Amino acid sequence: MAEKRKLFEEVTIPEPQKPVAQTGVIDRGRGGARTAIRIWLFVLFALVFLMIAVGGMTRLTDSGLSITEWRPITGSVPPLSEADWQSEFDKYKQIDEFQLQNSWMQLSDFKVIYWWEWGHRQLGRVIGLVWAVGFLWFLLRRQIPVGWTPRLLLLGALGGAQGAIGWWMVASGVTSGEGMLDVKSYRLATHLGLAFVILGFITWYALMLGRPERDLIQARRAKETKPFKLSTGLMHFAFLQILLGALVAGIDAGRYFVDWPLMQGQVFPRDAFNIEPTWRNFFENPGLVQFMHRVSGYLLFVFGIVVWLRGRGSAHGKTRFAFNAVMAVLTLQVIWGIMTVLYAAPVHIALVHQALAVILWVLILRARFLSAYPIATGIRGT
Repeated sequence: MAEKRKLFEEVTIPEPQKPVAQTGVIDRGRGGARTAIRIWLFVLFALVFLMIAVGGMTRLTDSGLSITEWRPITGSVPPLSEADWQSEFDKYKQIDEFQLQNSWMQLSDFKVIYWWEWGHRQLGRVIGLVWAVGFLWFLLRRQIPVGWTPRLLLLGALGGAQGAIGWWMVASGVTSGEGMLDVKSYRLATHLGLAFVILGFITWYALMLGRPERDLIQARRAKETKPFKLSTGLMHFAFLQILLGALVAGIDAGRYFVDWPLMQGQVFPRDAFNIEPTWRNFFENPGLVQFMHRVSGYLLFVFGIVVWLRGRGSAHGKTRFAFNAVMAVLTLQVIWGIMTVLYAAPVHIALVHQALAVILWVLILRARFLSAYPIATGIRGT
């Protein structure tokens, strides 16, 4: 029999248990492959970087017109017999570059430039394959984080467009009777510009995937607006300078004026507007194109100093370091650019100049990212 309670006896009511907070919910489920996707992006980054370097070598060795046809599938197989090689050489003999500039070439000489262009195209196929295999792997295993499928698809779409633009560029130089010795410089600039756009997206995505989603959401609240806007401006300015550099490379303008700070003793080059119609001078006149590249470089350096002074005032140590790195490489790039001019753009110096442009581009993006998503620091800002 149950014991009777006393009239004023305290009755203890058990408190309901509070649910235990679960951390990391925002990154659960389909966010589990962030690290694997980031590694895949690093592989793509390395391949695109190599692609830019090989493309630069292809341009500097005048190899880009050695393959006169666009065969996305069958072109992956190089000539396998002497008859195949002779057939490719005969096709090359029909274009202006051979007839007006390289008529001295023998088959052995042709093979050298052919391999550079074939390697450049083959590397493009490898990049496409790595993207397709990686994307399908993560998609079929449902490991792509929510909201990331369109972003990763964009990389593939840009890569496909890059292949088409590459042929559009080459086709401008595969002519007969028109006197073309190279591809059109503005098409080369489009081709290189898109490569940097692709590299930029890969870099930004890798930076985002390097931190948990919840950290990015929290960091965004501490966004440093002024450095972010300035670094965005620097990013666009640097991209313009890259395009101008492509115009210089497209017409070998770096080998026409090999003095500095003047240009053949003049502040402004002679015959800067001697091509008709006038607008063509901005793409085809070596003096004017190199002058634009020089002046743009000076302005970029000055603006870079302004951005650096603002960025080094950040409250976050890693953000300050990022802007310091940008300023260091920007300074080195200016010095190297002057040296490239003084030595008439030899292959090895020109390739380093291009590689520094890639490094600077990535560092600007990193500084911009850390301005948008600063990493929390201690009291001393370290």
